Parts: sequence; structure tokens; C-alpha cells
Amino acid sequence: MSKIAVVGVHESIGREILSFLSEDGIKAVDVCAVDVNSPLGTQVSYGEDDELDVSNLEGFDFSGIDLAVFAVTPEISKRYAGKALTSGCKVIDTSGAFIGESDVPMIIAGVNDERLEQASRGMVSIPSAAVTQMLVPLKAVDDKYHIRRLLVNCYASTSVYGREAMDELFDQTRKIFMNESLVDNQKVFHKQIAFNLIPQVGEFIGDETSFEWAVNAETKKILARDIRVHANFAVIPAFIGAAQYVNVECDEDVDVDDVRKLMKQTEGVVVFDKNVDGGYVSLADVQGEDDIYVSRLRQDVSVDSGFSFWCVADNLRVGVAENAFKVMKLFAKSVSSR
Repeated sequence: MSKIAVVGVHESIGREILSFLSEDGIKAVDVCAVDVNSPLGTQVSYGEDDELDVSNLEGFDFSGIDLAVFAVTPEISKRYAGKALTSGCKVIDTSGAFIGESDVPMIIAGVNDERLEQASRGMVSIPSAAVTQMLVPLKAVDDKYHIRRLLVNCYASTSVYGREAMDELFDQTRKIFMNESLVDNQKVFHKQIAFNLIPQVGEFIGDETSFEWAVNAETKKILARDIRVHANFAVIPAFIGAAQYVNVECDEDVDVDDVRKLMKQTEGVVVFDKNVDGGYVSLADVQGEDDIYVSRLRQDVSVDSGFSFWCVADNLRVGVAENAFKVMKLFAKSVSSR
């Protein structure tokens, strides 16, 4: 059995990756939990019955590890991924730190699996949750109609910033109901997040934020062409999940009924689309789910060959952790077949 290390187990994505490993029947003895500055004696849950000791990343020895999943910040990945590779360990990075490197393919399982052959360094990366959520339902559509432009409005929950941001939403909501001041509860966000929307996710890079830039760059890298992409991000007062409205323009005339059929046939996508009150899936419906849910499919009459749709997903499980887990299995299979 291969030995797997999950780096970043104190954050939500790392814990979800551990959940997928446990649910797949991988024994605790074959999994190492690792994190930055983890005190001696720290443990993390693994499945219903097991606990894993959490090793400190600074002194961790990757030589006995076959594959490591880095669910940490880009800075930490850049600092330590090379150490893992030098030890002979394969690496899956979730941070986007290596997007500009041609020998580190970016993979969405089921969308561009063939790019694994380009992983000459033994490293692959996976895209942000927003890109996975958008492109998985569009895989078969792109194959048939060839998408030329994407406009996506993304509504991200506070989990995109981690536990501290989720705690800030909780504390602000409680204080508003208690008629208390929020002055001491604006540490993560630059504006009040409770009962509010903030049109910024990530730091600004010129006119756009880092998350908006990433959707553009990652989509181009995954589809391997210079497709036109425009993304708008806002963070909403929710704890977990992500929602998107996506407008799609294609080279070929699009039949929206055929698009619906293609999406229904796509693994990991559930189409629930009824033109009645409540005939769609909302953010609160998908927490803990492993699929991407599509609703509100309709023709976009403002452009030629266009359509739009609404989709929601658990951003921690589907957007990152599940894709990392699926890519891990693909990566391990491709290595063993060589």
C-alpha cells in the first residue's frame, strides 16, 4: 500500500481530503497528517474511530512517502514541495503556486486527465474550487460546441478564507442580534460580512482580484487554449458552499435541451431544473454533498450561440478535496503503469 501524506490538516480542505481517504477505505497506518508549526502531541480525527498524530512540516521526512497532497498556502507549497520531490515523493498541490510552470500540469479529474503525462517533475496541481465547479458541467458541452467565451459571477462563502473568516461571520451575526458593536470583529474582512455582500475575494491585482485572475488563468491552462474568460467574485454571508451564474458563448449553434442532456450524462453533475417556485438547488442544499448541482439552464438570447446556468456545490469537498482525491488516484495509476 502506498504511503500518503496530507499537508495542511488543520484547515478545512486538508480535513476533507482525510475524509475522502478514510471513506475510500485507506487505513490510518498508511496516512501521515502534517501541518505547519504543529505542536508535539497534536492529533486529528481520521474516520470515525482513528486519530492521526500531526507531524510538524519543518522537520518532516518525505523519504518514506509515496504521494503528498499539499493543502496549504502558495508560500508554504513553494517552500516545501521541492523538498518532497527531492525525497522521491509525488506531489499534488492545491494552492495554485505552480500555475506558471509548464511541467506542472493542472488537472480536473474527468476533464483533462491526459495531461498527467506532462508531469515530468512528479508534480501536478489542481485548480481553484470555482474553476472545477464551472468546468466539470461544461466538459461535454465544450467537446461538442467548442466554448469561446465564459462570463462567470461567483458567490463564495466565508470558508474560502478559512476557519477565522467563518468565526468572524458567526461572531458578527451574534453581535448584531445582541445589538453589540462590530468594531472588534472585522479582522479578516475589510467590511461587515454578516447580512452583507463584499465584492472582493482575494487581494487586488490591478483592476481584478487574485481569485478573478485565477479563474481566467486556470481555465486557459486546463483547456489549453486562449479562451476568453471574465470572472466576478463576491463573498456572501454563508459558512460553506459556492454558487455561480455562468454565461457561455460557443462557436456552434447551441441547443439548450441538448446541453441539459449532456450535463445529465456527466459524472459528478446533477441537473435539477424545474421552472417552478423552488425548482432549483440553493447553497444550503449542498453542504456535505459530493456533486455539482445545475439549475436555471436557459438560452442566452443576448448573444449568438449562448446559454446560461446556475450551479452550486460544497466548495471544500467538491471544489478542492474531491478533485484532489480523484487526481491522486489517477496520478498513482499513471505512475504504476509506466
